[in-house]
Amino acid sequence: MPEKSQTPDEKLQQEFNRWAVAGEGPKMESHHLNITEKTLRLMNLRPGERVLDLGCGSGWATRLLARLVGEGPEGFGQVVGLDVSDEMVRLAREASRDFENILYVWGSAQQIPWEENFFDKVLSVESFYYYPDQDRALLELFRVMAPRGKLFILINLYRDNPYSLQWVDQLKVPVHVRSTTEYVELLKEHAFENVESSRISDDTPTPDDYQTKSFHSLDDLRAFKREGALLLTASKPDLRTPAPGYTIY
Repeated sequence: MPEKSQTPDEKLQQEFNRWAVAGEGPKMESHHLNITEKTLRLMNLRPGERVLDLGCGSGWATRLLARLVGEGPEGFGQVVGLDVSDEMVRLAREASRDFENILYVWGSAQQIPWEENFFDKVLSVESFYYYPDQDRALLELFRVMAPRGKLFILINLYRDNPYSLQWVDQLKVPVHVRSTTEYVELLKEHAFENVESSRISDDTPTPDDYQTKSFHSLDDLRAFKREGALLLTASKPDLRTPAPGYTIY
């Protein structure tokens, strides 16, 4: 019998399991910490909030979030980290044993295994362009976000930063390459409100002896950092999403 072809999610799982085994989790933290910390300051996180880290990888950003929404006057905040890679989820759980307010879930952005109207804030760092069906992912985010919940999507790969396009061909899974305008319109099409875009520059220095395989030159890498990541922000309207007519999990 012919082998069963892999689904897009299974291909992502396989690739990011390979990344996990290769120790890419810590590298992702060092590469993205500067722009993520700037984004966290814009999120206005408060103790007691419920946050989703979509595409959490090895959980480094999840742990940053958990510290910011921990116990306070409004209660004990919770952070859920979701990733399509079971190996990344395993690493994240091991590294987060000291956190009581983190739960890691293995699953897909295209069918988030969580209830409706739950998350006050959603953060997604450097993963959204990997999602095979971005429309479906946004439908799911809208469903699980609380009324007036806030969405923050941070991505380094987008059409308006031409330097980011240098590493598209090196990736072993398909990606979406959209412009800022296209992303803004996509969010609006899915009924999100207050949709805005901004650039988050990376201020980390690039040493002259730094070795890069992703860019043609160090000058291109420095220019890529100056251009900055694209931050998309949006909010869910003040309405509750009804439960779907199918089983989520």
